Amino acid sequence: MKRFQWSVMLAAVILALAGQNLAQQSSTSVVVHAGHLLDVKTGKLLSDQTLLIEDGKIVSVGASAQTTPPSAAVRIDLPNATILPGLIDAHTHLTMDPKFGYEELGLSIPRQTLTGAKNARATLQAGFTTVRNVGAAGYSDVALRDAINAGDVPGPRMLVSGPALSITGGHCDNNYLPFDYHATSNGVADGIAAVQHKVRENIKYGSDLIKVCATGGVLSKGDDPQASQYTLEEMKAIVADAHRLGRKVAAHAHGAQGILWASQAGVDSIEHGSYIDDAGIAEMKKNGTYLVPTLYLGDWFLENAERNHVPDFLLAKAKAVMPAARQNIAHAFASGVKVAFGTDAAVYPHGLNAHEFAVMVKLGLTPLQAIQAATLNAADLLGWSGKVGSLEPGAWADIVAVDGDPLKDVTTLERVKFVMKGGEVVRNDYGK
Repeated sequence: MKRFQWSVMLAAVILALAGQNLAQQSSTSVVVHAGHLLDVKTGKLLSDQTLLIEDGKIVSVGASAQTTPPSAAVRIDLPNATILPGLIDAHTHLTMDPKFGYEELGLSIPRQTLTGAKNARATLQAGFTTVRNVGAAGYSDVALRDAINAGDVPGPRMLVSGPALSITGGHCDNNYLPFDYHATSNGVADGIAAVQHKVRENIKYGSDLIKVCATGGVLSKGDDPQASQYTLEEMKAIVADAHRLGRKVAAHAHGAQGILWASQAGVDSIEHGSYIDDAGIAEMKKNGTYLVPTLYLGDWFLENAERNHVPDFLLAKAKAVMPAARQNIAHAFASGVKVAFGTDAAVYPHGLNAHEFAVMVKLGLTPLQAIQAATLNAADLLGWSGKVGSLEPGAWADIVAVDGDPLKDVTTLERVKFVMKGGEVVRNDYGK
């Protein structure tokens, strides 16, 4: 009996030591040494910095001379690079590609999900380690998010909305087919009771946030981008249910009235904001509503409209809305609205997201303000401050690196050469 007891005790000790050793192996430390680090909070470009990473999170950040990394840590040297937090795009459609008009009708939900896997990889490789996906058919973005989280496919961290809420025949309803088909988009709901039900249904099937189409749009048939669609009362009901259930609300809104009503209803962000006016600006500043301008898409869309066979009825709206948007959004920037970076990726090819920075700077933001929009501000909008958008202890180790100083030339962010997500290197052109 004593021999048996000793054998059991010995086996327990061996298993405990093996488990401890396995735990030590699984929590590999990573050290990143960079020639420069952009502190997005202060705007300072710091020299010779070292980050210690454990279990995918940043443990410490500081001057290399004052840092003693563990001897067994994996070391990544970027002596000639500038590192900054992984970038955030708060307005993407990863499950869609630049397909316009009737061409969209041939895409099944499974095909859109697989398209999303392709675009998720391109987005991550471009340095965008976090995105907010605002509108996808059939919860294809929920499936994509879950596949990324499970490690099945590479991609950025995702917060997803599922189907966008829309009035019947609105911008986010399918309006390319005639009456015979009785085609209705997944997110269609009319009236207070119906929109409350739709919010709850979206949450039931996995949505992290709610997207609502408050006005008409550009890439839709038969509606006016300046016309409000949901009423103020309907939007208040949407926001009340979403916020009570722990979800933020993003409102597609081009027209001035829709922007005003959406902010009054309590939405967390206005997407596009093309015809924003002083009343809307004042309301958004009072309520702390973020503006998510989507600007670069205008350049790409108009330059490639003929090659992409854009229908005339869409092109006519684009030529009216997109130039007006730049003028009005420049005024909003100058007036001090809160800005979070977003691009509407899918209207242009995914992976070109960083081209947005140059347009934001052209319309009045400083390079630092534009970068803060894609880091600190976007993280705040997503509800992930301290997790993403900054290089500080406790944050996920999401890091990008570029050559040069992005504060002097913001277009350097279009040429990301190193990407890390959660402590794992997903791109390293410096190692080639």
